[in-house]
Amino acid sequence: MDAIVVVYELERPVGTRTSPGGAPGGARTVRRVHAAPTAPGTPTTTGPRTLCGKDTFAMETARQKPSEHPEAPWYPAEYASVMCPDCDAVMTT
Repeated sequence: MDAIVVVYELERPVGTRTSPGGAPGGARTVRRVHAAPTAPGTPTTTGPRTLCGKDTFAMETARQKPSEHPEAPWYPAEYASVMCPDCDAVMTT
């Protein structure tokens, strides 16, 4: 694994309707922060699965790039309470 991408698993909106051509109402809350390997040959694209095995298709990519700050945790500090423990176990081994 050369590089990882941080991705956000978002809460599903409950009872939210979408207007034609518009986005769902309101911002969605981050449910869990995951780490995913980059796609082969494309270092800025998320691979299909997180390190814990979840599908990344519906996840949002974070701006943070763990490789830019090797001394910092792989996940954004403001999301420490929702960091995926299974992804963290892979990252710390």
